[in-house]
Amino acid sequence: MPARARVPRRLAFLPFRGSRAVAEGLITWSMLRGPAWRRLLPDVYVHRDGFRAADHRMWCDAVALLLPPGAAIAGASAAYLWGADLLGRDAPVSVLLPRTARMRVPPRVRVTRSAVAAGDVTRFGGLPVTTGLRTAFDLGRQAPRTDAVVAVDALLHRRVVRLPGLAAYADEHHGWPGLPLLRQVLAVAEPLCESPMETRLRLLLLDAGLGPVTAQHDVLDARGRFVGRVDLAWPALRVAVEYDGDHHRERAHFRQDVARLNALRAAGWLVLRFTADDVLRHPARTVALVAGALRERQTQHNPSH
Repeated sequence: MPARARVPRRLAFLPFRGSRAVAEGLITWSMLRGPAWRRLLPDVYVHRDGFRAADHRMWCDAVALLLPPGAAIAGASAAYLWGADLLGRDAPVSVLLPRTARMRVPPRVRVTRSAVAAGDVTRFGGLPVTTGLRTAFDLGRQAPRTDAVVAVDALLHRRVVRLPGLAAYADEHHGWPGLPLLRQVLAVAEPLCESPMETRLRLLLLDAGLGPVTAQHDVLDARGRFVGRVDLAWPALRVAVEYDGDHHRERAHFRQDVARLNALRAAGWLVLRFTADDVLRHPARTVALVAGALRERQTQHNPSH
């Protein structure tokens, strides 16, 4: 059996420019056309072992090799690098280009042209990436509104950006497209929301007129002891709403949830639990259930009404 060809260390894992690697004598064009290498983009290659572990970060590495000066990874791709995963499957890499920059846009790349100040771009893991402020500013101006709120909430929760700083940044960019939408987003943004679906559930209830609602509320018993933290709450009425993701179906997590739910009920709380299906496919039913629970508790607190 023939020995496996030695892979240059610099080319073993990360994407690279083929022309540069050939010019430096690390590899030949005939080798790049062989089965050990994968062409990702024009003149951008990766070893097949790196390709097997391909994720959005790898595609950001690949696209960054083609970016002209002043351009940066941006939008949902920048949010991903900052730790807020808002991407769907096989999502393109989002790139911000200065209006005067030229670039042949390859597949898997989504380009936005805009003014890009030097202070709007930083380095993250060796890549040019929009700062947390610019990332939140851009995503918060992109319709639909729910997606914009989800993005800003996620970046706030990761502490990539803070609300006062984002509001001040928006004030400094008067007249930019999408600012009216960003103002709406800032009015309802919540740094305590822990997941995109939790944000979607919270926004669904707010838009139905069921606010104000408290995020990540600590429930205490009559003796002041901690019982549990609920996703969304109306503390005065002791009503809580929880979003249950797939991890709640794991056996250990399920057992913990049962014990926690019993403790919350013992403390006098009414807890409603919803899944992604409830939020995305049956929003009217979800709103009706929560509204009914709130009316029930209001009646108990004010029997004369």
